[in-house]
Amino acid sequence: MGWTGSNKKGPVMKSSVITAALCAAVSSLVYGQTSPAPASSGTPPPRTEVYSVTFIHAAAGKVSAVEQVGKKGLAGNSAHGLFLRHEAGSPWDYVAITHIGPKATVEPTGNPRGREMRPLMDWHDDTFVNGPTWNEFAKAMGLDESGKPSSNEDVYVLSVYRPLVGQDDALEKFLSEPPGASGDLAVGTVLLQHLEGGAWRFLSISRYKNYEDYAKSETAAVAQTAKGSGSWFHLRDLVSFHNDTIAVHLSP
Repeated sequence: MGWTGSNKKGPVMKSSVITAALCAAVSSLVYGQTSPAPASSGTPPPRTEVYSVTFIHAAAGKVSAVEQVGKKGLAGNSAHGLFLRHEAGSPWDYVAITHIGPKATVEPTGNPRGREMRPLMDWHDDTFVNGPTWNEFAKAMGLDESGKPSSNEDVYVLSVYRPLVGQDDALEKFLSEPPGASGDLAVGTVLLQHLEGGAWRFLSISRYKNYEDYAKSETAAVAQTAKGSGSWFHLRDLVSFHNDTIAVHLSP
């Protein structure tokens, strides 16, 4: 399983999704009361770039090994990316999101370095998605120009969505709306759309400055839902499936 893609720096990157996010160093279930905060502006940036998203469940006793390889992998990779660890939610342990560039190419030869990771993983799930430019992505995710986080306290909520048949556009519009008067304190959100891979259509990643802000947002959302109103009810009219996972930053 291999692909090539050019990142914004120009060089061609040739690897599997796992290699891009995890193996360079070697050469998730909470059902939310509401969806995470939509985009922070009424017009989200156009999704002109290709990213890879890899959800990873470590083999028994291999969590630390996967984490260490993941940290080194992104640190030594020419591509930009984000490596997060599950805290609560879906059954995956880690997610690697790698910026590829304007296109990605799958090659029939696969990638022999992928074998290095096989003893460390119980399962993994790869998906190509489209998203904004890396600069827009990094800004929303609190990363500086070098791709490193500006704070060690950031909390991320990742939500995957599968729309009801015929509701793709309505769900995309809903997920792109700015936060209303719900008290949500998310400071950045990115919406990624499925191209090839997993059985979901959209991945929303919302960033909070810390757990305190996230808790305040959830408290406000639960109170609103208890009154029989709020985004949760609208969301349930649009999706056949969704899940939310809290995660924290590991690399770069």
